[in-house]
Amino acid sequence: MSDPAAPAAAAPGPETVTVVGIGADGWPGLTAAARAALGGAEVVIGGPRQLDLLPGECAGERVAWPSPLRPAVPGLLAAHTGRRIAVLASGDPMFYGIGRALTETLGAGAVHVLPHPSSVSHACARLGWPLEDVGVVTVVGRPVARVAAALHHGRRLLVLSADATTPDAIAALLRDRGFGPSRIRVLERLGAPEERITAPVRADDRPPGTAPGDPLNIVAVECEAAPGVLRLGAVPGLPDDAYEHDGQLTKRHVRAATLGVLAPAPGELLWDVGGGSGSIAVEWARTHPACRAVVVERDPARAARISRNTDRLGVPGIRVVTGAAPAALTGLPRPDAVFIGGGLTAPGLLAACWDALPEGGRLVANTVTLESEALLADAYRRHGGELVRLAVAHAVPVGGFTGWRQAMPVTQWSVRKPAGTAPAAPGDRSADPLDPPAATAGADR
Repeated sequence: MSDPAAPAAAAPGPETVTVVGIGADGWPGLTAAARAALGGAEVVIGGPRQLDLLPGECAGERVAWPSPLRPAVPGLLAAHTGRRIAVLASGDPMFYGIGRALTETLGAGAVHVLPHPSSVSHACARLGWPLEDVGVVTVVGRPVARVAAALHHGRRLLVLSADATTPDAIAALLRDRGFGPSRIRVLERLGAPEERITAPVRADDRPPGTAPGDPLNIVAVECEAAPGVLRLGAVPGLPDDAYEHDGQLTKRHVRAATLGVLAPAPGELLWDVGGGSGSIAVEWARTHPACRAVVVERDPARAARISRNTDRLGVPGIRVVTGAAPAALTGLPRPDAVFIGGGLTAPGLLAACWDALPEGGRLVANTVTLESEALLADAYRRHGGELVRLAVAHAVPVGGFTGWRQAMPVTQWSVRKPAGTAPAAPGDRSADPLDPPAATAGADR
């Protein structure tokens, strides 16, 4: 029920772009307000498929979006300044649609949105799935590997397809990730008279190369893990066996503690410096789809391994930079948090990471060497934060009995950059308190 005290939505002004959501049912499925907006527009912009849904009575000039779409938005709108513009979008324009690009370009006040039910709403209605309990992943213009991060036994997923080949690609991914028993259904042209929903079939039973159906589809997945498959939870601390590595891996219990103090939040960017296997960045990115990360690793073989781990664990958007820090940090976007897992004694590294942080940014550094530990102790003495030693022991056989085997203890310094911290002048490290003494400079690994 609407709030009677709430102000009514403002009518679109003369410079407002009207965005109309349209479904597979086309013109007949539109409201009177949506039809009026399209009928009165001097220019209608949309994808070729959407433009073809309009009847001849929409006399405005029809303009198809170029490819790639996002960079073309400002120029295309500017080319039609002063004309009444309507933009067509599939379903709800603000749900993985063009509405986001338009509001970010023009501002929310210059965009009037008339939504249509999204394909996700249609799918949940057909399947009887409560929308709030369903995970949604889009692979439109994104790697199918993103689906892997959402795979949990018993979960229901809806995957927004890029085209007719997507269902086959999803089935292959499910088989590869140990979720072959999962049941999948393909829902095509939802809301149209020719709507079609396939019978549920296990990913294991869907033959590779199944004939593609309609390109306008959404894939429903009822996740079921195969017996014995490695279980990956939704919080940091994945099993070490989840990663391909050469021994340079922040181990599970230390990793969970490290992510706890890094405290990722949606939309934030992490620098993982001295990435090793990339495990910190991977689990940062898995906490929320909007979390971003850049991994810096000097060894090319390890950098390639990191990329394979990000793909395997469903976060292929992580950027991997091959190069030695601090030089490799130049030009990277400003981070919200930095993790240093290796190379602490490299001259200028700690200072460069500190300078890159905004006020309130977090820095966490782990080490197992005495030389780097001395640097962290000195930084803690001068800048505060928290200095802890993490020690983990594992039960192992000792003859016919069981004893404890101690892992190497990890020293961890974590700190939040206070307000009013002035960065050092570019290139000037002569008086930087975070720069390591020359006597201890060198590779930490």
